[in-house]
Amino acid sequence: MVYHVIYDGNCNLCATFTQLLASFDQGKLFDYIPMQDEVTLQQFGITSEDCKMGMILIDGEDIKNRWQGSNAAEEIVNLLPLGQLFITAYRALPGVKWVGDKTYEQVRDNRYNWFGKRQKTYQSNYPFGCHNSSDSCSVEST
Repeated sequence: MVYHVIYDGNCNLCATFTQLLASFDQGKLFDYIPMQDEVTLQQFGITSEDCKMGMILIDGEDIKNRWQGSNAAEEIVNLLPLGQLFITAYRALPGVKWVGDKTYEQVRDNRYNWFGKRQKTYQSNYPFGCHNSSDSCSVEST
């Protein structure tokens, strides 16, 4: 199974999250597409307007299965080893999901002010279509 993580490659927080997830997963489950890669996003029918609502996760086996914003973050955690236990507990606690959604919206809307904006778009070492570092499709990241 492969999932496509669409992230803001100009956001310091988003790039750091992508780097951490990629170093943990090492291209086994996720590949990464910066929101600034409009050509690749067109393959999924995603516009820059769609990206304003936050990160997007797409199921590579059925691209109709999509999550966005805090739901995408939750599904990423859910897919990680032992992540399902955490997400089940998180969703079961009254009000916590609502607080998480609102917190995500605040971070999304203020990410450049709070965490800074990169001068150059971050490109993951596991770009769209590249899985496991044994492939020679790693890109140089900054």
